[in-house]
Amino acid sequence: MESVTTYKDLVLWQKAMELVKLTYLLVKKLPKEETYALSDQMRRAAISIPSNIAEGNGRASKTEYRRFLDISRGSLYELETQLYIAVMLNFFNKNDVKEIFDLITEVNKMINSLITKLGK
Repeated sequence: MESVTTYKDLVLWQKAMELVKLTYLLVKKLPKEETYALSDQMRRAAISIPSNIAEGNGRASKTEYRRFLDISRGSLYELETQLYIAVMLNFFNKNDVKEIFDLITEVNKMINSLITKLGK
């Protein structure tokens, strides 16, 4: 097993980057009138997840790192909620979002695990 030398080596960050990609591909399917509303919010939330993982990793203390992981998790929940809204409004069906929901679950577990490993 290789050691982690930068945030880019974290499987968590790599999975979060995949989440960004899937989100960008998905929002292209939204109606035009959602370009500056729901799709913009979804992209921002998705981008925030790996960005805060990276920023937290670069901080000087575990306390700060945990804080940025908490922010990342909040953005993850925000994205998840926005996806539920899109399904509720019939912009997507459950099959359209299954892969991204599965990845959200996986990333959430990884964030929680890393927070636990960092301790109090």
